[in-house]
Amino acid sequence: MTEAHVSVQDEAITRTGPLTTESGAPVADNQNSETAGIGGPVLIQDQSLLEKLAHFNRERIPERVVHARGAGAYGTFTLTRDVSQWTRAKFLSEVGKQTETFLRFSTVAGNLGSADAVRDPRGFALKFYTEEGNYDLVGNNTPVFFIKDAIKFPDFIHTQKRDPYTGSQEADNVWDFWGLSPESTHQVTWLFGDRGIPATLRHMNGYGSHTYQWNNEAGEVFWVKYHFKTDQGIKNLTTEEANQLSGMDPDSHQRDLRESIERGDFPSWTVQVQIMPAAEAATYRFNPFDLTRVWPHADYPPIEIGKLELNRNPENIFAEVEQSIFSPAHFVPGIGPSPDKMLQGRLFAYGDAHRYRVGINADHLPVNRPHATEARTNSRDGYAYDGRHGGAKNYEPNSFGGPAETGRPLWQPISVTGYTGTTTVPSHAEDNDFVQAGNLYRLMSEEEKGRLIDNLAGFIAKVSRDDIAERAINNFRQADPDYGKRLEAAVQALRG
Repeated sequence: MTEAHVSVQDEAITRTGPLTTESGAPVADNQNSETAGIGGPVLIQDQSLLEKLAHFNRERIPERVVHARGAGAYGTFTLTRDVSQWTRAKFLSEVGKQTETFLRFSTVAGNLGSADAVRDPRGFALKFYTEEGNYDLVGNNTPVFFIKDAIKFPDFIHTQKRDPYTGSQEADNVWDFWGLSPESTHQVTWLFGDRGIPATLRHMNGYGSHTYQWNNEAGEVFWVKYHFKTDQGIKNLTTEEANQLSGMDPDSHQRDLRESIERGDFPSWTVQVQIMPAAEAATYRFNPFDLTRVWPHADYPPIEIGKLELNRNPENIFAEVEQSIFSPAHFVPGIGPSPDKMLQGRLFAYGDAHRYRVGINADHLPVNRPHATEARTNSRDGYAYDGRHGGAKNYEPNSFGGPAETGRPLWQPISVTGYTGTTTVPSHAEDNDFVQAGNLYRLMSEEEKGRLIDNLAGFIAKVSRDDIAERAINNFRQADPDYGKRLEAAVQALRG
């Protein structure tokens, strides 16, 4: 049993002894409400009843707008390679060093009660409980995403969610947006290919997706991408298999993860990074901070640095999975952000979502607070504050022994020039929304291409307007002529 596990256990409600009210008074009768005489009306003085009903009414907090449906587990990250030449992060400082982690998997578009086995990206949100504070790596099971600027994110998610009028997800909305957003072509090809529906959470890769900064003791800067390669092997479901499984067992992925850990079959991932010296970014053949593109392995080969293993289930799903929070703004010394415009928006959006959904003191909850160090801030009070600071002074600087600034930023500054404004990012030699989607298509076997075409055509055929369907197909045509030609024929056959 780990130290963190013991601390959670110590805080758990005692399972023996008399049943009590929330204030600790013993409950005499939990089967019958107090009434005015036998068979009479219930009395408002029955505070055990009122307290119980009032708490029940408030058991749920707002679900996540995206990534609502999730499962999680604790584990360990073990460093297997010295990376100190690239980063000064202490949890990455010594071969063999282990760091406790918590990983939350999720679907993106579905609500809390949706099925697991659906065609949707999977969130891969990883919390490292390091001795320098928590480091959160918020990624997906795909190395790319649909859009490259956070200002488009609310619009994109609105197309994936229920239509304001019909109350259902509408093919018109989805394909209208994707057709008008050609940068989505690469991710859509991923999503409708064989890896669009993982067989289990254990049988899929994870990716940091964004580009991040690493900086070493000398102050040198490197851009990095994270890869988590499943040691269980890739396994996926066909559309037909997923439809059947969703109806038979909507909780299939959550159940599989929990049961595999219960039987000691601990899932693991080999952790790799791609590393680009900062000076190479400006002249790289495409924008290295564009979330819709990958760095080809031939340019920057993945380097194996560690092993991630999940080995302990949460004891309470609400407390430890539903209330878990992750933010890409949670960095540690030696790691920081990049100019990726999607990442820049998420640095604000994730923390803001948790402050609204869980509360201003969400970081104090056992699953979220640091496990290997202590948070020392001057933030006080607010909803659900536990008084942990006692009477300590709540300002800095002070002369009463309070925490003080270090004077050393977590990451290195980057040079910026020019005028402010709502501008696109600088163009690189090979910036193109379709090249990598076409490359991905051409890597597929004939059987894989056939399934991809079938999956896409089945969805595009539901679109009510010909112009929306044609515009969507044209994006794939620009990625590869054969891709577009086959898709057009398949859609026409389905639409009659």
